[in-house]
Amino acid sequence: MEDDRTILFLCPHNAAKSVIAAAYFERLAAERGVTRRATSAGTAPDLCVSPGVAGALLADGIDVRAHRPRRVTAKELVRVSRVVSLGCDLGDMAPPGLVVEHWDDVPSPSTDLTRACAVIAAHVRQLVDTEASKRGQSPRLDTVINPTGSGGKGEPS
Repeated sequence: MEDDRTILFLCPHNAAKSVIAAAYFERLAAERGVTRRATSAGTAPDLCVSPGVAGALLADGIDVRAHRPRRVTAKELVRVSRVVSLGCDLGDMAPPGLVVEHWDDVPSPSTDLTRACAVIAAHVRQLVDTEASKRGQSPRLDTVINPTGSGGKGEPS
């Protein structure tokens, strides 16, 4: 059964990019009254969220320290309404006909965490605006996600 309210964000380790995207989406969707929800997963999850990502999001008022990276399942891919990949290859796990949106322009957080947060934030704003317009809301140009970052060096992607 499809969950028409959930967007799945994927990155290989579920420790950085997908965590940032899901966190930003959840906050902005709530602010805009968009009833969609976000979750994140990876194909080869790390043991924990990148400390730099957790710190950057915490500085932005979002606490992901309790998040535990997890592996995406084939069942989940069928169930969610939208899949967004941030550098993740699903290989044979992708069911036939699965549409995956790719945000391949997001730099590695290990290279530039601040820039990665900014690019993800821009994508998330556009996604939330699209979802809000389906509800008859106009885009909000005043909505700001302030990706503060923590220096941007040494964090996993």
